[in-house]
Amino acid sequence: MQENIRLAFQGIWSHKMRSVLTMLGIIIGIAAIITIVSTIQGTNEQIKENLIGAGNNVVTVQLNQDGYVYDLSWNAIPGEVKVITEETRRELEQIRDVEKVSLYTSRNYAEQVYYQNTQFSGGKVYGIDQNYLSVYGYQIKTGRGFTQKDYDNCRKVALVDQGAATTLFGGENPIGKCIEIRSDVFTVVGVVALSQEFTPTINSMKDYQMYMNSSSGAIYLPDTAWPTAFLFDEPKNAALKVSSTDAMTQAGKEAADLLTQRQIQGTDSLFDYRSQDMLEQAQQLQSLSQSTNTQLIWIASISLLVGGIGVMNIMLVSVTERTGEIGLKKAIGAKKKRILLQFLTESAVLTSLGGVIGVISGVILAQLISSMMQIPVAISIPAIAVAVVFSTCIGVVFGMLPAVKAANLNPIEALRRE
Repeated sequence: MQENIRLAFQGIWSHKMRSVLTMLGIIIGIAAIITIVSTIQGTNEQIKENLIGAGNNVVTVQLNQDGYVYDLSWNAIPGEVKVITEETRRELEQIRDVEKVSLYTSRNYAEQVYYQNTQFSGGKVYGIDQNYLSVYGYQIKTGRGFTQKDYDNCRKVALVDQGAATTLFGGENPIGKCIEIRSDVFTVVGVVALSQEFTPTINSMKDYQMYMNSSSGAIYLPDTAWPTAFLFDEPKNAALKVSSTDAMTQAGKEAADLLTQRQIQGTDSLFDYRSQDMLEQAQQLQSLSQSTNTQLIWIASISLLVGGIGVMNIMLVSVTERTGEIGLKKAIGAKKKRILLQFLTESAVLTSLGGVIGVISGVILAQLISSMMQIPVAISIPAIAVAVVFSTCIGVVFGMLPAVKAANLNPIEALRRE
């Protein structure tokens, strides 16, 4: 085999221009496929990031009524929905791929919030447990977070994000300032920020509603102090941190089914819990993107077919040129198998070399497109490996006919023709 490979490279080197032209179809086809696949994967990752966030893998499970999120900002507390217990939270943590669970309450439109004469108009207020910040990936930027004593003693303390700090306090340091929430006074003890800032791409009103994080910001209270301001225990939502992005859909559905079964009283209730399945929406967009790009891959594959035909044509020419050599080898005892393997190896080496050059060209082209058009790309190692193996297979398939022709030459006829 090593001798066959050496002879193959020797043949390629002795006919450099012809070999390059023969490989051109393979190079173009492989380069086009690598570029398209890299663009597809990069786009799909961007879609995931735009919908889900920068890898936090959090599924939100919220109370719904008739298919719509039940917002207590303007709705009454539903009597048929029970408060989620600690036992139920532990059951949620037992769901496969769920790493941590946070329970929280919220007001998406908190109007009765003031700092002196400044109203917190349009901002959000959350009542959070001790897991909330770590589940969503928040860090304490200044000040401190909530302590165990804050929860145990129902202390009236609050955290604010940068949006709320700017809205309520302007350029002042918010730490130690007092804000009024529904006539109760809470002291700001810290400012929080996401450890990985994420700005989604919004292209429609539906996207806006999905990501509606008001520029006014958010205020966070210990969930034990929440009834102090809002007077009642309320049904909570759940946030599940999942081990991987691909596990989000299944974990969200299982959690929603569990909460609906445990928390909703009455089989005819209009209420249920549903997961905010952004992964499924991402997969739908990815499918739409990929179906378009799959057509481009098929078009690029035509170049490989043309390249394969070119390889077969050149190998047939090579067999004709080397008729005397083949006849001489067979006359001194070379078997059909040896001749067959020699020409198959030469064909496979030719297309493999074209495949490697095509892969390198495809990677370079993908990077150029990414830098020029601001399109994300992700180089796929499996795609590169498949491309090289596939190009080798093309050499074997399209080189088979010339190799068989060479192996079946009659040595006497071959020498006479020479």
